[in-house]
Amino acid sequence: MSSSSTSRSPSPPDLAPDLPLLIGKYRVLKKLGEGATSEVFLCHDDFQDKDVAIKRVRPTALGDAQDNRFFERFFAAEAALVGRLKHPNVVQIFDAVPDPVEPYLVMEYVSGNTLRPYCRADQLLPLELIVELGFKCAMALDYVYRQGLIHRDVKPANLLVTLTNGSITDVKVSDFGSVLNLASDVTQVYRVGSLAYMSPEQLDGAALDCRADIYSLGAVLYHLIAGRPPFDAQVQSALMHQIYHQSPAPLTRLRDGVSPTVDAVIQRALNKDPGQRYRGWDEFAQALSALIAQQHVPRGQLQGVLDSERFTLLRSLDFFASFGDVELWEVVHRAKWRRFDFGHALYRRGEEGSDFHIIAKGELEVFRDGERVAQLGAGTSVGEMAYLAPSAELRRHSTDVIVTETATTISFSPETLAQLSPGCRHRFDEGFIRVLVRRLHAAHEALAHPRRIL
Repeated sequence: MSSSSTSRSPSPPDLAPDLPLLIGKYRVLKKLGEGATSEVFLCHDDFQDKDVAIKRVRPTALGDAQDNRFFERFFAAEAALVGRLKHPNVVQIFDAVPDPVEPYLVMEYVSGNTLRPYCRADQLLPLELIVELGFKCAMALDYVYRQGLIHRDVKPANLLVTLTNGSITDVKVSDFGSVLNLASDVTQVYRVGSLAYMSPEQLDGAALDCRADIYSLGAVLYHLIAGRPPFDAQVQSALMHQIYHQSPAPLTRLRDGVSPTVDAVIQRALNKDPGQRYRGWDEFAQALSALIAQQHVPRGQLQGVLDSERFTLLRSLDFFASFGDVELWEVVHRAKWRRFDFGHALYRRGEEGSDFHIIAKGELEVFRDGERVAQLGAGTSVGEMAYLAPSAELRRHSTDVIVTETATTISFSPETLAQLSPGCRHRFDEGFIRVLVRRLHAAHEALAHPRRIL
């Protein structure tokens, strides 16, 4: 979740003496972090009144001509993605300024932390939260891969978590400086990444596909679960030998509560042979989701329905068949998820309203003058005619809609639907058209062949 804080920057005397007042048009608020080649600042965009994160290349990183060309390629890799990656679990890159002395990137600001602190043995996260975060990262990296990109540096420091009242609520993939663009004809840097999380084929400098990043995410999840990476050595050559030749210790030995099924999912992602890993991100994501759905991880702090469960449920419903992953995540976060018991009247004849429901689970029956005229199950909509109606009179319900099997619905009002992206609203329109066509066809069949219908 990106921050849109309206906080004002401190006055110049309050700023640390080594902080610039401005980077381009952006007011500097504070330094967020630094590395060997770059610094990251929290800044404020006065034109759009929102906070942004700016990653600025250190002038010392552009020392000699050879280093200059090297870092230019990393900067260019991220600069090429400006405005391109739009996913709720991927940090957006808004702008790239190729300043000859201090080039910088303007990115979405994520108010939270990285996953690095939670790799420590004394700060480990609950298992169900680790699996939930892994699922979201897998879906985000699947989106990235479908854009023709391989991240190549998936590690805890590049996974940002958002905090709400001190609790982790979401995760975003960041730092695309090492990205491999499969569609680019520009010469790209190979053998990049963080050694502890690199697959054997990435170490070799071999041709890569999404399975290299699957290995890296598997290594991150292993570290988060066990409090130590799958392989560890003080000497680089010894670490490389382990990556090539040793198997990670079973997670069942390293942490209480880890089931053999959880260990098997992570170990498959870490297989040294890419052909023995998951074939793609969707398969890996489904394996992680199944750990929660089939209760292979204990439900401790996260007793409610998880985002991964809702996302997987939406994918299974016919109404959302044409929705892409990004649109489905919008529905997960924007919809009102409601549960109704047997006998509840969702609508009464004569009532006016414009809310509509997509049935996720359960069954409803539609009655007109006391006679049942329809039975509705998971994957269809109800109430959409009142929503689509052009006048108040047509928004008055003409039937009673009663819950006949405990139901879970996904509901929207015109106001909440307006908060969705145009692309997502278009998918809803397509869904309504499919529902209406099926109902018209059923009505036609009932008139033409009443015996067949009855």
